Amino acid sequence: MTHLPDPETQAQFYDGVPVKRLLAWIVDTVLIVAISVAVLPFTAFTGLFFFPALVLVIGFAYRTVTLANGSATWGMQLFALEFRTMHGERFDLGTAFAHTLGYSLSIAAFPAQVLSIILMLTTARGQGLTDHVLGTVALNRRAVA
Repeated sequence: MTHLPDPETQAQFYDGVPVKRLLAWIVDTVLIVAISVAVLPFTAFTGLFFFPALVLVIGFAYRTVTLANGSATWGMQLFALEFRTMHGERFDLGTAFAHTLGYSLSIAAFPAQVLSIILMLTTARGQGLTDHVLGTVALNRRAVA
C-alpha cells in the first residue's frame, strides 16, 4: 500500500473517515429507499410484493454506478470522501462492482458486517473488511491531491 497516504505522516487523509462513512451510508440508504419508492409506480405497484428485493437491486446498481463514475457514492461526496485503490487510483467499473459485491456480502452475513465495523474503527486507515480484501481505502477528498 505504498501508493496510499501514510496514516502516521499524512493523518489529514484519514481524519474522521469512519464517522463520515457512517453518515454517508445513512444518506445513501435514504436515497436508495426514495429511488425504490419512485420506481414502484413503474412496476404497476407489484413491486410492493418484493420491495426488499427491489431495494437490494436498486442499491447494488446505485452503489456500483456512483462508485464507478466518481469513486464515491452521493452520500460520500456530500461528506467529502472518496475511495482509492491500493495504487492510489480512482475506482473503475470492475473495482466498483467488486467493492459493491463485497459490501453486499458483508451486509448479508451479520458477523462479517460486525468485523467490518470493528476494522473501520480500529485500523490506521479506517478500512472495512471489503477494503482489506481489495486493498481499497476511503480518503478525505479535500486532502486528496
